[in-house]
Amino acid sequence: MDIKSVLFSGVGGQGIILASAILAKCAFKKGLMVKESELHGMAQRGGSVVSHVRFGNEVFSPLIPKGGADFLVALEELEGLRNSYYLKPSGIVILSTKKIIPQTADPSLNPYPEDAEKRLCADGFQVRTIDSFAIAKEIGNLKVENVILVGALSSYLDFPMELWEQAISDSVPPKTVQINIEAFNKGREITVNI
Repeated sequence: MDIKSVLFSGVGGQGIILASAILAKCAFKKGLMVKESELHGMAQRGGSVVSHVRFGNEVFSPLIPKGGADFLVALEELEGLRNSYYLKPSGIVILSTKKIIPQTADPSLNPYPEDAEKRLCADGFQVRTIDSFAIAKEIGNLKVENVILVGALSSYLDFPMELWEQAISDSVPPKTVQINIEAFNKGREITVNI
């Protein structure tokens, strides 16, 4: 298998590291070489968090080069825009419609962009927007937004469902396994039906 590179981006507290760990475990369970690296920044204060996951038959570096990502999974719109330079020209963006306005931002000087999807499409990327907040609210647990987006990503990767479920079970507390699998399935259904 050729190397696949997935960049996860968001802000502290959104579960970026968990989302990337689920993907990494799934790829490893399929027998692929996996490299993973994350950059936390000011994560505890709502700062940017980015995680690189690369997998294939042979992977030498955990870091995705600029212009080298096949997928960008963005749990927040502005973080999706900020990290789009990592994508290949034909890259796919799985974009949560969630907006988290930085506490230090001055809207009069630098307003939050209202057209993230449009900008990403204009750059030539394939964009799949998902209202992960609404889905998580419907499920009854706002902490599963990240797993909803992993489910959306899964429809593009050739990994069996049982491996995804094992990876989720191995990554989350036992009492939350079922709700996380439900969240994963909701995300997958949405992407498959686009």
